[in-house]
Amino acid sequence: MKSLKEILEFRRATRRYSDQPIDTERVRECIKLAQLSPTSSNMQLYEVYHVTDKALLGQLAVACFGQGAASTAQQMVVFVTRQDLHRARAKAMLAYERENVKLNSPQDRQEHRLKRWELYYGRVMPLLNSRCLGIWGVIRKSFAQCIGLFRPMIRQVSEADVRVSVHQSCGMVAQTFIIAMAEAGYDTCPIGGFDSLRVRRLLNLPSGAEIGMIVSCGIRDPRGIWGDRVRIPFEQMYKHR
Repeated sequence: MKSLKEILEFRRATRRYSDQPIDTERVRECIKLAQLSPTSSNMQLYEVYHVTDKALLGQLAVACFGQGAASTAQQMVVFVTRQDLHRARAKAMLAYERENVKLNSPQDRQEHRLKRWELYYGRVMPLLNSRCLGIWGVIRKSFAQCIGLFRPMIRQVSEADVRVSVHQSCGMVAQTFIIAMAEAGYDTCPIGGFDSLRVRRLLNLPSGAEIGMIVSCGIRDPRGIWGDRVRIPFEQMYKHR
């Protein structure tokens, strides 16, 4: 069994893949493992599009400007944010927490905890994720700043702030997938350069969806690893307080 250190040392952003196919079901299992990633408030505002169709892969490669990491990929996995599903996801989490409280909380604490979850997923999450041309964000931001004068308060509540948070959560899911693929002996490359409009059309995404990350997959061609790994010296980025 590989250690985490071995997995991370094996993982490299692969810019060119060999013609060797990879197992679709194994990639699917890596996507399942990625679901174990944490997301903000456990809202899980993302979807994952696993692309194996050769014609669609070719079209996606064009939308990724023909770069080798896309044009030689055996498969691609597209991580998509779905903030527009916030009401449905909040409703699902509330239903889960209701049952969780009933099953795992002492009887004398159940009412209090149920009220807390009803408030959080029934009101706070829908309010925090609501969008209306930035107007709701301005209102939330003003409210947070006023409360922050008297006590610690979450201040990242504008529509842009919440959008960033949703993309952060989606990014953690994508990273977990990349690590799972490395553990499986497969190579990947996170692709940030793409024509988002064309990718949206190719995947037939709804208007409320946004592309978080495209990850190409395959078995590395030796030419796909561009030299030794380079990182900023640890002492320059590590700050101990």
